[in-house]
Amino acid sequence: MQGVLANSEKEGDLEEEKQTFSQRLPSIFKEALSIIKGVFWYIIIGIGIGAMMHGFIPTGFFETYISKDNPFAVPIAVILGIPMYSNAAGVLPIIQVFVQKGIPIGTAIAFMMAVVGLSIPEATMLKKVMTWKLIAIFFGVVAICIIISGYVFNLIL
Repeated sequence: MQGVLANSEKEGDLEEEKQTFSQRLPSIFKEALSIIKGVFWYIIIGIGIGAMMHGFIPTGFFETYISKDNPFAVPIAVILGIPMYSNAAGVLPIIQVFVQKGIPIGTAIAFMMAVVGLSIPEATMLKKVMTWKLIAIFFGVVAICIIISGYVFNLIL
């Protein structure tokens, strides 16, 4: 009897937790605001690093170090892409310029994937659900996969 009573109490708790979307809205906004507060400065720092790279790195820097003549171009492109913060649509004009300047398509794609997939704000958001060790493993695995795919695209295209 006690097991049946415990089950009915649990079902009663579940019924009380059912809320409409409008009832959930305040908690949704509260959670979104806490996430924004947690990553705000990291986003600003990432944007600042990207702006400094844009303003202070010489014009031919990327073409020199991530050209098709450099066998380490793909890993360098991935490392250069990590501090930048953008979405795929925001980085596409940069990729277009890289390809027009003669940078191999695989290297350009590796750079794009690093900018979008590996960033300080992303690590901060992942910190809410993962430990730093898991985040480091995630970044390592993703970086290795990006590098491999960059080399593969360079071979194919």
